[in-house]
Amino acid sequence: MLQRQSAGTAIRTPRYVRARAALLPLLAIVISLVALTGLTACSPSGSSAAQGGGASKKEAPADRVEPLTAPKTTLPATVRSADGRDVTVRATDRIVPLTGALSEIVFTLGLGDHVVARDVTATFEQAKKLPVVTRAHDVSAESVLSLKPDLVLAEPTTGPAEAVEQIRAAGVPLVVLDPAKKLEDVGPRIGKVAAALGVRDAGDALRRRTEDRLDAAKKNIPHAADAGKKPRVAFLYLRGSASVYLLGGAGSGADSLIEAAGGVDAGARSGLKKDFTPITSEALAKAAPEVILVMSKGLASVGGVDGLLKIPGVGQTPAGLDRRIASVDDGVLLNFGPRTDTVLASLIEQIHAKGK
Repeated sequence: MLQRQSAGTAIRTPRYVRARAALLPLLAIVISLVALTGLTACSPSGSSAAQGGGASKKEAPADRVEPLTAPKTTLPATVRSADGRDVTVRATDRIVPLTGALSEIVFTLGLGDHVVARDVTATFEQAKKLPVVTRAHDVSAESVLSLKPDLVLAEPTTGPAEAVEQIRAAGVPLVVLDPAKKLEDVGPRIGKVAAALGVRDAGDALRRRTEDRLDAAKKNIPHAADAGKKPRVAFLYLRGSASVYLLGGAGSGADSLIEAAGGVDAGARSGLKKDFTPITSEALAKAAPEVILVMSKGLASVGGVDGLLKIPGVGQTPAGLDRRIASVDDGVLLNFGPRTDTVLASLIEQIHAKGK
């Protein structure tokens, strides 16, 4: 379904863009807080899109994860943290995942009742009532330690470093997990989280379920895409209030999803080697996207489709001229987790639809 109207107005810059901001000195990124998830969808659960042209809008399902039954836990478990440390986990009664993506995996593995806090990005329905232990993109060590956790899960961009070390110095096992950057990372990432939690069997089950659903979603790619008629799709990362306008290239994460959905990543195909590059009219003209992919809150931050088309160069692309805008909720688009099949299904539906 093609986007025709804006959603909410609050926005937030995700961790992966913050971590890469140092590569973009031309940008002055002003971080504004908001949960990335909690939006609604009108196609598969976890995606968000609106359609004009007389099409009826479907009722939006709740933003929920689908947990497995409570798994059998085998502890202690010793795992290698992404920062090179061996960490032994002896209990998982009180878990603190410090990203929304990690929270989603923990809940879906069936251990949601053991989670005692959340990162600001974990706003799916089952996690909403948990206390938030982050300020902007940084964790509050004091808030985490006050909850007496048995295990903290983090990513390399979790900071500040002093807070991470403070948690470790208090004797709390803290496991750092590499973020997923492509579709092939989904299964291994689930497996690593499951190993840290002592629920390897549940991890295997969730991995199989997720991969089966991804395979099922791919079956809906139109035959025309198999024949080489793949739409060129450009991923634009937008944060209007912070004046952040980026074009995705190789390694953005969206490129993997676009290709899996039967499309061609226009930024990467045009020769962009960096994951994100400031949008220019010249770069957009070279990319020549037939479809533009955005996060729904990012789209809202620039005033919806009409505002998007006013960004220099966007309105002159084939996608802009045809108003072919695909939108997916911020909190699931690049999570690469148990709900990525819904993202893929939504992308397949949207990027292969015709513009008006």
